[in-house]
Amino acid sequence: MAVRWELLRRDPASAARLGRLHTPHGVIETPVFMPVGTQATVKTLNPEEVWDLGARIILSNTYHLYLRPGHDLVQEAGGLHRFMNWKGAVLTDSGGFQVFSLADLRKITEEGVQFRSHIDGSTHFLSPEKAIAVENALGADIIMAFDECTPWPCDYDYAKRSIERTARWAARCKAAHARPDEQALFGIVQGSTFADLRRQSAEEIVALDFPGYGIGGLSVGEPKELMHEMLEVQVPLLPDDRPRYLMGVGSPEDLVEGVWRGVDMFDCVLPTRIARHGTVFVPDGKMTVRNAEFARDFLPIQEGCDCYACRNFSRAYIRHLLKADEMLGLRLCSIHNLRFLVRLMEEIRAALAAGTFAEYRKAFLERWHAGEAERRERARAAGGAGHAPGPAEPLLPENR
Repeated sequence: MAVRWELLRRDPASAARLGRLHTPHGVIETPVFMPVGTQATVKTLNPEEVWDLGARIILSNTYHLYLRPGHDLVQEAGGLHRFMNWKGAVLTDSGGFQVFSLADLRKITEEGVQFRSHIDGSTHFLSPEKAIAVENALGADIIMAFDECTPWPCDYDYAKRSIERTARWAARCKAAHARPDEQALFGIVQGSTFADLRRQSAEEIVALDFPGYGIGGLSVGEPKELMHEMLEVQVPLLPDDRPRYLMGVGSPEDLVEGVWRGVDMFDCVLPTRIARHGTVFVPDGKMTVRNAEFARDFLPIQEGCDCYACRNFSRAYIRHLLKADEMLGLRLCSIHNLRFLVRLMEEIRAALAAGTFAEYRKAFLERWHAGEAERRERARAAGGAGHAPGPAEPLLPENR
């Protein structure tokens, strides 16, 4: 197989697993967070910087690369790895999330989805077969099946029709896959927030025997408790010897809770998206360094952090860059946030190896939630926005 997942250790207190993902472009220790390089680049960082952060696999987006510069051009350049000069592994999503987020610009049929480009309004048609052909051309190590991602909330009948269509499309994706020895095709389970549909979707997609499974349709606006509940329903139904990938999830507390419930892989634009507004992760929550309180703060973003930003610059300097609209400010915040999540996963793996993940989870979540609550209280007292990441920047479809 193009990709193989190896179980190293089970956590005695939870569903968490320590594992190793073998790919054509290297071995990835799991659980793992994958930085998102939507347009074949992690925003504001070069590939060497992403590698130096400790990342060994990144995600790129089929929808965006299909529209610009075109999958044929990427194939002509030698595939995504050579095109973007990335020596690690690459996963491409199918573009389904982006297409279905274009609510007023697309039409769904059994054959596929007709949609208008958010770039120039041109009309396109993406079917399961076309999505797989595009992903085959892009050449990622792991490619995702074309699925229908339901919004939240949605009604039960719509969600049921959607998972049944997703299962039919998954079978078509598998039949269309032209490079199974070079690229691993993962299926995607859906079901919105309905437990019985989550079970049905898992049964139907698992029956198709994919080498890995994505969990879609979560972290789309539903309460976190509901996301946790759906994971507890669906994850145990996925094969124990295959990797499980929770799509579009990247907040630190969600990574810890996802691992606790048996998830092995995560991705999200969140760390670079909030960095563009000067918001950074620290162990006790999120902090917005462009706020006035940091104007004369000469500490690093996070004391003890080993990232380039924290080793070399102060909060005051980074705030100055952000206020002056200097690109370096965005880069430094992005470097820190990505390193924070990569290091978080390193710490989780170490705790799993030592059999202390339950204690690690408890300490991390207590500190994180206490810090977030304190910032919210200070914001209310000051009549401000606390650590709000600035003006709304829609996740759909450009920024997801």
